[in-house]
Amino acid sequence: MAYATTTPRHKTKEVGIGDHLIGGENPISVQSMTTTNTFDAQATLEQIQRLEEAGCEVVRVTVPKKEDVAGCEAIRDHMKIPLIADIHYDYRMALACLEARTPSGRRAVDKIRINPGNLGGEERFKEVVRKARDAGVPMRIGVNSGSLEKDLIDKYGFPCPEAMVESALRYIETAESLGYKLMIVSLKASHVPTAVECYTQYARQCDYPTHVGITEAGSKDYGTLKSSAGIGAIVLRGIGDTIRVSLLGDPVPEIAAGFDILRACDRRVTKPEVVACPTCGRLDIDLERIVAEVEERMKNLSNPIRVSILGCLVNGFGEAKEADLGIAAGAGKGIIFKRGIPIRHVKEAEMVDALLEEVHRFDEEVKPLASYLEKEKQKQNKASLTVLN
Repeated sequence: MAYATTTPRHKTKEVGIGDHLIGGENPISVQSMTTTNTFDAQATLEQIQRLEEAGCEVVRVTVPKKEDVAGCEAIRDHMKIPLIADIHYDYRMALACLEARTPSGRRAVDKIRINPGNLGGEERFKEVVRKARDAGVPMRIGVNSGSLEKDLIDKYGFPCPEAMVESALRYIETAESLGYKLMIVSLKASHVPTAVECYTQYARQCDYPTHVGITEAGSKDYGTLKSSAGIGAIVLRGIGDTIRVSLLGDPVPEIAAGFDILRACDRRVTKPEVVACPTCGRLDIDLERIVAEVEERMKNLSNPIRVSILGCLVNGFGEAKEADLGIAAGAGKGIIFKRGIPIRHVKEAEMVDALLEEVHRFDEEVKPLASYLEKEKQKQNKASLTVLN
């Protein structure tokens, strides 16, 4: 349920990564990257499976040497989600990945990620583009503030947004001149305002889908906050078709953080959102306990419902009306609202059970419509993939 007009998403081309569609009208995807050595196929596959269980929709692995190409060949048949090969400096690894096959005969990678500025010149980039074109494999063109071409640094003096966007457009133009259009673009910077401005300028000039992230974001706590500020600002402007929250350490927490950012920005709501008022002197119910219990009992639900729990009779009545379901409580009792309409009076001891009853009832009411919309979306995706293939 939206309460203000959101900025329409930047209309982008649709690109298929395996059986997963990026861009167009498709939901913003959440992806991650493994931390293992890809040549250690068992460790890499185990981490990918943990990421899949967490909800990861696309995963990237590092491929700096030929042994890692073999690792991709070994793991791809045992994965559910698309696999991206991250190429660092050696363009030959990109060529090898584009040729690689699994024991079953399928392509070992569904997409490659390159930073053209690190490949060693335009001719090497063109060789990779031709190979990707002939194989029908998409690529992410990654422009990073730390690896801009020398002539752009000389022109602008430092890696500013204008320089990064010009770099991206330059590589896009080169790829298009070779008849290649299966591109996704990223313009990553560690400085949040720079990243936001890069994507904003790019979206004014190009319609290839974007992968959004804040590079070198940092440790789990600060990295999550920094990524939330940057990715959130970008997707709120309607920009972004896939995101990654880059965190130090185990990649699995990146998935929940990514979905939480999309949910907070009202761009993709895949589970209930529970909001609560801050603690203040007006509280006279055990709000912290009630919120914790509601969150625990709702953690496995997938219905996109907004629940407001407010322990204040001063502002609570008005604020609870802004949610799909809400409680305004005080003095050991409260009122449950459903989309602004009071439906039940409850005692504090009954609040959690009563609220959960209404949550499940609400879910049953909207489930038929959600199921219909999901089936229609799947039909559209299958039709689009048929055209792409």
